[in-house]
Amino acid sequence: MRLSPEHRVAILLHDGIRGTQGKTGLSLLRYSDANIVAVIDQQCAGESLPDLTGIHRSAPIVASVADALAYEPDVLAIGIAPSGGVLPEAWRQEIQQAIAAGISVANGLHTPLAQDPELKALLRPEQWIWDMRQEPTGLTVGTGAARSLNCLRVLLVGTDMSVGKMSTALELHQTALQRGFRAKFLATGQAGMMLAGDGIPLDAVRVDFASGAVEQLVLRLGADQDIVFVEGQGSLLNPASTATLPLLRGSQPTHLVLVHRAGQTHIRNFAHVPIPPLRQVVELYETVATAGGAFAPAKVVAIALNTAHLDTATAKQFIEQTQQETGLPCTDPVRFRADLLLDAILGDR
Repeated sequence: MRLSPEHRVAILLHDGIRGTQGKTGLSLLRYSDANIVAVIDQQCAGESLPDLTGIHRSAPIVASVADALAYEPDVLAIGIAPSGGVLPEAWRQEIQQAIAAGISVANGLHTPLAQDPELKALLRPEQWIWDMRQEPTGLTVGTGAARSLNCLRVLLVGTDMSVGKMSTALELHQTALQRGFRAKFLATGQAGMMLAGDGIPLDAVRVDFASGAVEQLVLRLGADQDIVFVEGQGSLLNPASTATLPLLRGSQPTHLVLVHRAGQTHIRNFAHVPIPPLRQVVELYETVATAGGAFAPAKVVAIALNTAHLDTATAKQFIEQTQQETGLPCTDPVRFRADLLLDAILGDR
């Protein structure tokens, strides 16, 4: 399943435009080819979406599902990614109201909805609830088999959660396609799955099978490609994150790209956990990639810097400073394109 141009989508995004947990909805706004007809955020209702986000979408921001009905959506996409992926109770009534109005639901939260008796009873023919955070069937443990593929395997790694790993992977994928490469974006989280229509919800997979799930994804989608871009999850630096090591083991990366939010000095939800100098983070990821089951050196070849919160002049200063500190190519791929990053990948073969 994928949110496609045929869908008229309303994004449930309360407090997600100005807050820190709206990455799923904002990613849909930036990258989805679905027809997004409304954004539901009570904090920003009536304001300009392009002015608030820099994303060139003309969708109105409304205060509630009831207000969104005037724009005739046929899908409600849950665009918030709260800690732990739990459905806030206050939203349940709005989701129920949408289903009662004949609207399908794309649900990327850990809280399952499709088998909820109350919600299920409201569904009409052709209406659906897509709970994407479900463990795939037929999983096995990882074996390192992805290293046998001929394609380049680029894994996005980060200094923290929600710093722009998926966006960087999508920008790289788009740039590679424009240059004529056979390229594939491999989604490992809910927003990526809504965009790609395929992938795995890695944080819903039992830890014993996590690297095997990544391996199966890479083997299935990478065999006929020149290059695959594997969406990163979490961070080795974040004490709440468990997803990065299975990604390293399962994808057997040939290249790593490190993603960092400019100016961030500590893990966002843990102020007592500092982010080391980026040169040390590079060394950490390269060491773990080799020792953690990649069986061959995988270098960090470039830095993707998230500068969305900075003006253009300051963003360029941070990029230059980061390039000097690490000795690696650096840019903001969303703001300034991903060509520099792709050149670094292709130049290190």
